[in-house]
Amino acid sequence: MSPTDDHQRRKLPQFDVDKYESLYKDFHSNPELSGQEAATAARVADYLRSTNAYTIHEKIGGHGIAAILVNGPGPTVLLRADMDGLPVLEQTSLPYASKATQRDKYGITQPVMHACGHDIHIVSLLAAADHLLSARDSWSGTLVLVFQPAEESGKGAQAMVDDGLYTSVGVPIPDVVLGQHVLAMRAGTVALGHGVVFSAGDSFKITFFGRGGHGSAPQDSIDPVVMAASVVLRLQTIVSREIHPRDEVAVVTVGSIKGGETENVIPAHATMLVNIRTLDEKTRDKVLASMERIVKAEAHASGALKEPTIEQISGFPITRNDLECTDRLMKTFENSFAEDFDPNYRGNMASEDFSILATAVGKPSVYWVIGGVDPDVWDDHVKNGTYIPGNHSPFFAPVPKPTLIVGPQALCAAAMEFLDGTSHHDS
Repeated sequence: MSPTDDHQRRKLPQFDVDKYESLYKDFHSNPELSGQEAATAARVADYLRSTNAYTIHEKIGGHGIAAILVNGPGPTVLLRADMDGLPVLEQTSLPYASKATQRDKYGITQPVMHACGHDIHIVSLLAAADHLLSARDSWSGTLVLVFQPAEESGKGAQAMVDDGLYTSVGVPIPDVVLGQHVLAMRAGTVALGHGVVFSAGDSFKITFFGRGGHGSAPQDSIDPVVMAASVVLRLQTIVSREIHPRDEVAVVTVGSIKGGETENVIPAHATMLVNIRTLDEKTRDKVLASMERIVKAEAHASGALKEPTIEQISGFPITRNDLECTDRLMKTFENSFAEDFDPNYRGNMASEDFSILATAVGKPSVYWVIGGVDPDVWDDHVKNGTYIPGNHSPFFAPVPKPTLIVGPQALCAAAMEFLDGTSHHDS
């Protein structure tokens, strides 16, 4: 690290890791499913309320929270963190591992885990809230903190907007929306990219209707399981035969097929769950149209008595970073994190609903990623190719230090870049 880099690095705020690590472990031990984040939201609101500085709005779009700090004239910057956990049985063996369970929307009791790092997101934003409050003499403008429910279902951001986030609730419309996600990268690092950084994600429940009957007399039945099986294979040709191998990117996954309850009964219907990922709107429309064509054609070819139903169960927009705002943060992060910053993040095929908080009001957004893998573990992975569990794995557990240092630092550096109306980088 050069002397200039070291000087810039020292400008980042320092955080009491012990304080925030304790808070992180508490959130990690007590995750809640999408749409059920009542205790998590209450804990967040209580923490913010203890500052006696933020104006707090609760229960927006479910359990969403918006906290506002007006600090003179200037831009409005929105920082966002998501709060929900996943129906995953934790297997990390950590002393603070989750043992929580909840009933899901179908009434089934599920194990719950913060397997996507949203606990890191929550605590990083709370730590940033503390610092930006204490440093308010060095910036001017309005800070908005959004703690969003139901990201994993793809419904939380839109629910907050639909519930009046920017209208009846009275949250000021931001000039820029900023957020981050912890990934299986070396802890202490930050990465940012231009353009599309997360894919669109569309999930569907498809139901095929046949004619049930005895397994010994298939001639008297119309088998929906065979329909579904044929569709699974044919859907793979969308990517292999319809998508341009160089200019278009798509992933089509059939994650579930269910039909019947026993081996000698042909069921009357069968269902499948399909997930589609794309990186641009044209490809998205093309793949969705192909899926519908294949599903309906197979049912017709099989002599189905009723057209299959295609029900969209979730939809995530493309996460696309604004060019001008990203350029500003590139310089900020380069000067702040030096060699620990990667300016060439190429994105991935995961999906996020974060950008809805910006596109709903026609404003720009920027989304970056931070690492959460213990540096020693990461170095061994690079050297020996050892397996590292990623997001949604039952073994995913970001290391608190330095993740809970860099996470808040990145949020603060990004917010300050826009809040004071000037650039923090050298001219």
